[in-house]
Amino acid sequence: MKTQPQITVEATIDAPVEIVWKAWNTPADIMQWNAADPSWHCPSSKNDLRVNGKFSNRMEARDGSFGFDFEGTYQQVDLHEKISYTMADGREVSTLFSSKGDTTIITTTFDAETENDPEFQKQGWQAILSNFKKYVESAY
Repeated sequence: MKTQPQITVEATIDAPVEIVWKAWNTPADIMQWNAADPSWHCPSSKNDLRVNGKFSNRMEARDGSFGFDFEGTYQQVDLHEKISYTMADGREVSTLFSSKGDTTIITTTFDAETENDPEFQKQGWQAILSNFKKYVESAY
């Protein structure tokens, strides 16, 4: 079995960690920022943020041509510090929240999947993180 590389994306958010954490984990917020491209959206989100809790975010093309559920189970939840989960396909994801006063650095590391080029995957996840940054800095 071929081992896929791990990919890391990062963003610095001009907001305190408490606000960043809330926006990252609240379904009403997730539906506002969770898309890599304006032609996509997240029409529904469920989040049970606790160890062994599950989340499910519906990702759909706005034209209705394609959609999928992005799902996982939490392995670690350390308030305002770290979230780790296993996706439905078995890949691992870890997100760190580093507080620097009124600024928060989010770093997500994930196992690459095998269907798409790792650089393409990195661009997609980075685009979602950039949307998150824009949302938090304008909405809060």
